[in-house]
Amino acid sequence: MPLTGKRILITRTRQQASELAACLESLGAQPILIPTIELAPPSSFQTLDAALSNLSSFDWLLFTSANAVQSFAQRAQHLNLIPNPKQIAVIGPATAKAVQRIGLTPNLIPPKFVAESLVEALTPHAPGASMLLVRAEQARDILPDTLAAAGAHLTIVPAYRTITPPNSIAALHEILTDPNRYPDAITFTSSSTVTNLVTLLEAADLTLPETIVRASIGSITSRTLRDLGYPPNLEADEATIASLCEALERHFSAE
Repeated sequence: MPLTGKRILITRTRQQASELAACLESLGAQPILIPTIELAPPSSFQTLDAALSNLSSFDWLLFTSANAVQSFAQRAQHLNLIPNPKQIAVIGPATAKAVQRIGLTPNLIPPKFVAESLVEALTPHAPGASMLLVRAEQARDILPDTLAAAGAHLTIVPAYRTITPPNSIAALHEILTDPNRYPDAITFTSSSTVTNLVTLLEAADLTLPETIVRASIGSITSRTLRDLGYPPNLEADEATIASLCEALERHFSAE
């Protein structure tokens, strides 16, 4: 198998690592799980609670991550509400699956699984439409800014925030201070995994060795890697776990 013996570091949250780990294991790799992000409740539930109580007033409900869907559903359950949005737009297939898991059906998935493509797909629906964007506290503003410019009445509610897991510092120190323990590659599945890894490295007084392959799930994550001085060695063709595994397979098969 193409990844036999390769040690691949996974930086996703513990709740989301299983799909990538299973994919890597099926190709012969040894996954190493050191999450660089954890999910935490938002600073306040006030705006999310208000939006959930008034969900029928929105023409579109927008999700840009599976985490947002999960946090949205958990809060609705806490409030004893059954969400019944008019129309749902999601950024990609993983988020679509998360929506389906809570019993709803996405109405719109863009052709490319990035915010820019979601904006393009939603723009024809934007003029005069009331849209609810459920997302993390820390997120890019390209989606709300562009949709608002296109005429949408946008409401943004944070459903969760990402924090840095303190236990991961010791784990990173253990594998990055001995060249014999270096992973062959590190996977990055969002910009948050990049920024939080760099934060963890700084806290541990470490740098990322150049010999470790940096594998990015997509263009936005790659941009963050470049901005922080760690340009990716490979990028998935589309922003999915399956495509990221295929990119790793191609990379190591070519060695």
